[in-house]
Amino acid sequence: MSAAPRVVLVGPMGVGKSTVGKLLAERLGVGYRDTDDDIVAAEGRTIAEIFVDEGEPVFRALEKSAVGRALAEHDGVLALGGGSVLDADTRALLAGQRVVYLSMDVEEAVRRTGLNAARPLLAVNPRKQWRELMEARRALYEGVATAVVATDGRTPEEVTQIALDALELKEA
Repeated sequence: MSAAPRVVLVGPMGVGKSTVGKLLAERLGVGYRDTDDDIVAAEGRTIAEIFVDEGEPVFRALEKSAVGRALAEHDGVLALGGGSVLDADTRALLAGQRVVYLSMDVEEAVRRTGLNAARPLLAVNPRKQWRELMEARRALYEGVATAVVATDGRTPEEVTQIALDALELKEA
């Protein structure tokens, strides 16, 4: 039998998947992995550089492959890139997993990320683009989620505890 993550985190860029993921891993006594980090390590360049140099379709193919590998190999807490749920095969792989969708509204996104140019999908009119991304992705996030945790106005520690409670997971 292959490994399966204890928890998979999905949600938009800047929602805190990395921060909460590391806290969850620590509290559960397991490892942490981020598919965006896997892609950067494998490609030797940033995600923004991949978008600029190769385009979104190439990045999405790399992401799909990275997510598939991580779901098969990793048995701790796994954070997925914000757009990973766009792929139907990835959504199918998430069926039966413990998936937490970390959500936030646009004002929280602005406060956290500044919606800056380092986010390639938000380079022009970031608020409008973030809203449009979320309109396209919200149902996909909700569709794969075992639990939804709103992060607005909450500390990473509070979000971590809510996620643990929602999944009924015991700390290590």
